[in-house]
Amino acid sequence: MDRAENLVLKDPEPRIHPTAELKACKLGRYASIGERVILREVTVGDFSYFERHAEAIYTTIGKFCSIAANSRINALEHPIERLTQHKVSYRPNEYFRWLGVDAGFRERRQAKAVSIGHDVWIGHGAVIMPGVTIGNGAIVGANAVVTRDVPAYAIVAGVPAKPLRQRFAADIAARIESLAWWDWAPERLARAVPDMQALPIEAFLDRWENDAP
Repeated sequence: MDRAENLVLKDPEPRIHPTAELKACKLGRYASIGERVILREVTVGDFSYFERHAEAIYTTIGKFCSIAANSRINALEHPIERLTQHKVSYRPNEYFRWLGVDAGFRERRQAKAVSIGHDVWIGHGAVIMPGVTIGNGAIVGANAVVTRDVPAYAIVAGVPAKPLRQRFAADIAARIESLAWWDWAPERLARAVPDMQALPIEAFLDRWENDAP
């Protein structure tokens, strides 16, 4: 990193609160993991962050995602078809010697991974159920329970979550997708931030669609 870059960019290393618990995770540049967050086999994209007490497992998260406090991504399911739905049948090692974790049930959970696109906002206390895909730019309202896929740029809320409206008209959303600003170099992103703050979305697109990387 040369001197000019040092004047603009901060350290890109992920920030992890000392009380957070991570296992087999991959974190992108500038990612931030808050207090008492628990992540298991989660990929977190550049600039995405988890607020306090959130949890996720078997999930891929894009860039610039905002995960609010107390949210739960890929909430645990139980084998309700068995004699007992209690974890004694799939984690018997917690109670008995010589009995290991049920590998088949673990593989079943891993097969129902959650996929979250770029620039997604997951509201406070929201729950994302197994196997759900959330598109770019979507918003999940506070305390929502998402049981089905969420289209790009949709706003959903409720239990179960239902669409409220789209953030943008279809043509604007298509232009944002084409711009793919989440893949910009940090230097270009820094130049664009003042326009993000000041320009209406169409004016921003008009300007930056013609800006050379």
